[in-house]
Formats: sequence, C-alpha cells, structure tokens
Amino acid sequence: MRIDALLSRFGYCSRREVAQWLKRGRVTHLGEPVKAANEKAEPEDVLVDGAPVEFPRGLYVAFNKPLGCTCSHKEAGELVYDLLPAQWLRRNPVVNTVGRLDKDTSGLLLLTDDGAFEHAQTSPKRHVPKVYAFTTAAPVPGEAVALFASGEMMLQGERTPCLPAELVLTGACSGRLTLHEGRYHQVRRMLAAVGAPVETLERIEIGPLRLQDLNLQPGEWVEIDPAMFA
Repeated sequence: MRIDALLSRFGYCSRREVAQWLKRGRVTHLGEPVKAANEKAEPEDVLVDGAPVEFPRGLYVAFNKPLGCTCSHKEAGELVYDLLPAQWLRRNPVVNTVGRLDKDTSGLLLLTDDGAFEHAQTSPKRHVPKVYAFTTAAPVPGEAVALFASGEMMLQGERTPCLPAELVLTGACSGRLTLHEGRYHQVRRMLAAVGAPVETLERIEIGPLRLQDLNLQPGEWVEIDPAMFA
C-alpha cells in the first residue's frame, strides 16, 4: 500500500497533508523515515509518531454503549460516534455500528469498518443470538414464556410471527430475553404486548460475547477477534 493511501485509509491525515507529515519525520517504515508519499509498505511495518498503525487489518471492537446516545452519524443530540477516537471517524471505509441500540438502551454494541463483517452479523439468515436484561413497569405474566418460545407471536404491523425467543424471568418485573432476529424495538414491543412495558433495557450478550466478561464501563471499548463469529 502506498504511504499516502495508508495514512488516509487509517484516518491519520488527508492525502493533501501527507507531504507535511513526511517532512516532519512523523512516519517511519522498518525504522527508516519515509521520504516519498508513493513509497509502498505493509501497514504492520509502519510507525506513525512512533506508534504502530492502529487496527491495520480492520477495526473490530466491542463497545459498552451508555444511555442517552444514538447509533447514528447524523441525528441531533449525543451520538455513539462522539464517544470514539476522532481518528476512527476518519478511516476509510468508515466505522459503523453493527446494528443499533436505541437511545434508551445501553449495553453491548459492535463497531467495525469491515462492511462484510457488518453484513454477516446483521443478516437475518444468521440468527445471531442477542441477550437483553430488562426491568418492566408491571409484572410479566408467566404465560409470556411459552408465548415468546412458540414462534407464533405476532407484533402489531408485522406480517410474520417472531422467531422463537427465550424468556427467563428473574423477578416479577425483571428478566432476560434472547432474540435470534433484530426487528425494530423488538424487546420493547414484545413485552408491551403482554402488558409489561419496559423501564430499563441493556444488551448483555451478542453471540459468544458477554458484556460481563469484557469488564467494560459505559463508554469503554475493547478489540475483539472477528473469527469468534465465524
């Protein structure tokens, strides 16, 4: 990869700015200062300001989304992307959330600049399990366990029933719900349909990842291996 393309690809600077970066000696290749923008190098062999290129083979991270921010590049108010390193937002391809959590839902969220990975994890054909912990404003009826598991529950405005979902009640107004699909506000709609509107909602697992194991505070992130989702 050409050095000018590399610096732009990984969000360090624009191609127009590369000459100044090289003039100041900010980029080295195999220990030697890079002199020409068209010099070619493997990202792993390059240091920028003395540090290795970040995520040279693609950005894959787990993020603990706080309440109050939205998974959008454009909406008003605080965005998930406001909480990320600025350099990530200059990468090309751009960094995106893998699916979304609404403003009032916290918890586990994946971020990547790999479009194929993003598509694979959000494809309806994959049925990647996602687990949500919730509390409700009214008791969840016991019969909801069988209803959610039946694969016959219809939500208002939908043409097909929800896939079977596993509901585990941990109290009269609390529990965990495992989904294998990602319909709009699905957890909230399912619980509201049985008379138990959601008060708090947190995603605690995606596939093999458990938020508890990652030890992330809200707003923190950690690199993950995409191979675990293969």
